Amino acid sequence: MKIAIITDIHSNIFALEAVLKDIENKNIEKIYCLGDLVGYGPFPNEVINLIKEKNIPTVQGNYDQSVGEELFACGCDYKDDKLMAMGTKSLYWSQENTTGENKKWLRELPEKIVFEVEGQKILLVHGSPRKNNEYLYEDSKELEEIADIIDVDIMICGHTHKPFHKQVKGIHMINAGSAGKPKHGNPNATYMIIDVDSDDLKTQIIEVTYDYEKMAKAIEDSEIPTEFAEKIRKGIS
Repeated sequence: MKIAIITDIHSNIFALEAVLKDIENKNIEKIYCLGDLVGYGPFPNEVINLIKEKNIPTVQGNYDQSVGEELFACGCDYKDDKLMAMGTKSLYWSQENTTGENKKWLRELPEKIVFEVEGQKILLVHGSPRKNNEYLYEDSKELEEIADIIDVDIMICGHTHKPFHKQVKGIHMINAGSAGKPKHGNPNATYMIIDVDSDDLKTQIIEVTYDYEKMAKAIEDSEIPTEFAEKIRKGIS
């Protein structure tokens, strides 16, 4: 069974549309979303409405929670005061420009999704099973701690925007990258295809080109800090 995993769209409707179109051209049986639909971009409602229209099961990301509950911080790991100020401005803009109906929908998203495919138990989270804003990188020592507390065959997360697939203590640990705000060094959107059967698991990181310049200009035309436009152009943190 082939499953597509999308995550960290961050109000980038153009990337989301391109990714979903790419998925349509492949033999995909189910799509799941790992959250962070909003933030950093000027199209929160358009992204949420498309996910709702496509009826894609979605877990709650830290940014979704912060916008939905109108929190003072997004739970992001900003490296300095300038980045924190930029992120705060983005958060407040997103709160002010996301409809009440969509904020309610964000608040009600589940923290995790668990299901079985071909006898393989799969856990979907945004950051980690412990916290939706915990960063799990490919070289994170925390992956071993996570493996000790989950009873699944496959765990899939997002949040870092950097895709990987490795096995830790017999558990497949997977990060699906970012469909809307990539951090792998180029502007292409990414998503993950997971091919599951009872004896094997194959993953494929898919890069999708889209009109990132259109997205960057939309950010520059909004009240969101223009620095986020340049990050879209370069695919950087």
